[in-house]
Amino acid sequence: FVNSKSGGRHGPELKVRLHELISKEQVFDLSVVKPSDFVRYGLGCLERLADQGDNCAKDIRANLRIMVAGGDGTVGWVLGCLQELNKSKREPVPPTGIIPLGTGNDLARSFGWGGSFPFGWRSAVKRYLNKAVSASVVHLDSWQAVIRMPEGEITELPHALKKAEPADQLEFSKASGSELTEKASCYKGVFYNYLSIGMDAQVAYGFHHLRDEKPYLAQGPVANKVRKELL
Repeated sequence: FVNSKSGGRHGPELKVRLHELISKEQVFDLSVVKPSDFVRYGLGCLERLADQGDNCAKDIRANLRIMVAGGDGTVGWVLGCLQELNKSKREPVPPTGIIPLGTGNDLARSFGWGGSFPFGWRSAVKRYLNKAVSASVVHLDSWQAVIRMPEGEITELPHALKKAEPADQLEFSKASGSELTEKASCYKGVFYNYLSIGMDAQVAYGFHHLRDEKPYLAQGPVANKVRKELL
């Protein structure tokens, strides 16, 4: 999965390089294919073929590994979609590796994938793919966050959040010892290495929209970090 908007926007060039190394059918642009669609349809197709006796599909599903080219938010988005496999008993959950394209890349750094996109990136991409095949699997803690709003709704939900179902809202009310009013809204989501609130979240939110409105300003991780500091 490649996020063309991450970091210095190396995504389009990276896609071309990946097409040289593996098939185009194995490379997904996140602006076109959502990871939730891949889990629902792509993996679903493999599982149906495996159930029908296709040994090739069965081996691919069992040994599949996923690479995410993006920042912490992109990796979290993909991991959040993959966790649905646990809930629906569709195991194994494919291990996930990272090509660090983001500004901070804290998650990639913590798990040994590097803290930045290397200058000699064309040769590095091949090393990343080889590492995805040979690297050992390390487990990662995750947390579920529940956000309750007394009034109104979030008009533009981030990928990490979704509207809580009535059953989830009832469970939350029991756990918190309070009732949700008719105007209240409840959202839930999964996060991994960090969750930002307050000023830190406001800066990240402002930078995200600045990058969308003026993409020419997001030319690299160093410049992006400076702009975040200014925000």
